[in-house]
Amino acid sequence: MDLKIRKASVAGQFYPATAAALRKQIESLCDVNADKTECIACMLPHAGYIYSGRVACETVSRIHIKNSVLLLGPNHTGFGPAFSIMTQGTWQTPLGEVEIDADLAGRIVKDSKYLESDSLAHAYEHSLEVELPILQYFKPHFKMVPMVFLSDDLQELKRVGEEIAAAVEKSDQKGSILIVASSDMTHYEPKSEAERKDKEAIEAILALNENRLMEKTRGLGISMCGVAPTIVMLTIAKRLGAHSASLIKYQTSADATGDSESVVGYAGIIIRG
Repeated sequence: MDLKIRKASVAGQFYPATAAALRKQIESLCDVNADKTECIACMLPHAGYIYSGRVACETVSRIHIKNSVLLLGPNHTGFGPAFSIMTQGTWQTPLGEVEIDADLAGRIVKDSKYLESDSLAHAYEHSLEVELPILQYFKPHFKMVPMVFLSDDLQELKRVGEEIAAAVEKSDQKGSILIVASSDMTHYEPKSEAERKDKEAIEAILALNENRLMEKTRGLGISMCGVAPTIVMLTIAKRLGAHSASLIKYQTSADATGDSESVVGYAGIIIRG
């Protein structure tokens, strides 16, 4: 599937369909003038803004967004290859267009045994799209490299992370790239159980330990949908010099709905050098 212009798929569903309403909602969810910090990577949730927007916005509001963003997410639709990268084109949101960093994307796919240049996996996938307007609000102009993953093979995911990191190191952009992993946490369990499980996964991420993250999610049955992109993100970030991580905010959908019987967890994490 050749998709040079990727139109917004979930505008009006996950987030407002107009620029004015979108800006207003983002401004209601965080201190848009919060102090910014330099970081290598972050993890953001990707549910509808009424559920996870506060976590995502408070996290992004604290980040100096770089000129190029590696945007990594899970593939919920099942379309496309196991490791999909879109290497050319433009994504549209109500806040404007985001161009794909074709040079960096081309370098990554050229040096990878796993990633395949593909548009189908991205056509209707929401996990990357919902992050874009928040990033655009705080930095109107940047380029991105979108990637989504179906694999849950730990060693393959780590090798993909190493490939991406090596491609970044070969480029002249090493210091001007932000890695964003898109993931929600536990899905549809009682709030107390979700919080207990998510605490284990978050501690593994804060320790920058992708092996422990996979061990915890499998061993405890944690239904964190973005385990794969988070493992890839951690692998890249460590290769690029990451040494510490901070949890910015954790909430569940109960904060929006009042229903504690069946919640989804959301975490915003920043990773620094």
